Amino acid sequence: MRLDKYLKVSRLIKRRTVANEACDAGKIAVNGKPARASYDVKIGDVIEITLGSRSVKVRVLEVKETVRKDDANTMYEAVIN
Repeated sequence: MRLDKYLKVSRLIKRRTVANEACDAGKIAVNGKPARASYDVKIGDVIEITLGSRSVKVRVLEVKETVRKDDANTMYEAVIN
């Protein structure tokens, strides 16, 4: 699954266009490297999102095309620095 779509489906970022723009601006890193929106997300990847002064780091646990809002947070786990 594309990175921008994963960020939207997992509800880490509210809209896919915002996720796409964040990738283009270099604010999304996967496994420590800046990632493009077309990056293919795999289980075990560590995604770091830096928007404004906030930084969120998560590990991908599962990749699903669709997921209910209540179950979206089961797709990832927070990584403590």
